[in-house]
Amino acid sequence: MTLASRALAQLAIWPDLSQTDPSCGVGQAVSSAQGEIAHFHSDRDVDLRLTDRAIRRFAKDLRDSGAIRVVPGSQWVTLRLDAASDVDLLLTLVSVALQAQQTWPDPLDRPVTGCNDQRGAGFVKADLGGI
Repeated sequence: MTLASRALAQLAIWPDLSQTDPSCGVGQAVSSAQGEIAHFHSDRDVDLRLTDRAIRRFAKDLRDSGAIRVVPGSQWVTLRLDAASDVDLLLTLVSVALQAQQTWPDPLDRPVTGCNDQRGAGFVKADLGGI
């Protein structure tokens, strides 16, 4: 069992989440009542949707993690699952994402943009200095 499949199996049983097909059409996804939360694109890469405010709030922590990449202007962060601790980090960030979608929703007039995989960004080191 890969780290991504283990994480997906754990998230699929959370009461606030359901397994769905990703809007980008690649891999598997989990969604909440507020929309898609995570896209599992490979055995190692997961895109997680945070609100802009949550990304700004946790920018230093996100920047300091070698397992996380942020693409400027995206509501999604990409996690690389290389170790069991990365799965734990993903599960923690999914909790943050669920809370952020309820507490700090993105403005209603701004559509949710495609995940980082759709942007062709994937796991690329990005500068968070502007966040």
